[in-house]
Amino acid sequence: MAGITELALRYIPRHRLHIFAHWVARAMSPFMRGSKYEDPITGISYRKMLSYGRGIHHRQNVLAPDSLSLERHRLMWLVLQRHTNFFTDPVKLLHIAPEYCFLKLFKGMKNLEYVTADLNSPWADIHMDVHDIPMEDNSFDAVICNHVLEHVDDDAQVMREFFRVMRPGGWGIFQVPLDINAEKTFEDPTVTDPKERERLFWQDDHVRLYGMDYPDRLAAAGFEVESLNMVDEMDAGLVEKYALMPGEIVFFCRKPK
Repeated sequence: MAGITELALRYIPRHRLHIFAHWVARAMSPFMRGSKYEDPITGISYRKMLSYGRGIHHRQNVLAPDSLSLERHRLMWLVLQRHTNFFTDPVKLLHIAPEYCFLKLFKGMKNLEYVTADLNSPWADIHMDVHDIPMEDNSFDAVICNHVLEHVDDDAQVMREFFRVMRPGGWGIFQVPLDINAEKTFEDPTVTDPKERERLFWQDDHVRLYGMDYPDRLAAAGFEVESLNMVDEMDAGLVEKYALMPGEIVFFCRKPK
């Protein structure tokens, strides 16, 4: 089964894979209900969750069947709840590469002016290259873009674009795969072999693997960066219940007023 999953992740377009996976997972959900795990996005509890990932990063009990949320999505939801005005105040949001687990929820929130964007996804309102965002300066109260920067050619340019379109006092969440054991981000454009790229960058379509200098790279674009170690600060039982990734850090960005 793991081999079939890896092939699907490699060759089926992401949006089609999500639609198919959602149909299958929803069908399985009634048989997985229980009390061991809970998805804070939906409030639904499970005795087990689905596995996800490929190779050495294949993980058990991480994919919630009803929302298709992963560890990073559930953590971001908790950050939005506990650290932002996202659910209470009017917010104009630019959501780049919108995650399936959030699309309907965010579209249904009356306080959001919600704009989605992606290079190819048919779910996105706007198709664009994040190196050159076709929006005016200071357009958005918040920008969310997760697990994209490790794919782009020039991440510094993309970060500057996020900063440019964000209003002064606005905030952003830009999660990336992070090697907490590496001091510096590693990138080498001469590595072209897919297996070697997967070994070095954790996926063959990644062009870099971020190290603990990631917040410095965000700061170089102009952001004030706060490291949120919410997982480490939470009760261990709650971390397990929400199926969060131990040690995961969210670097919360603000544009100075």
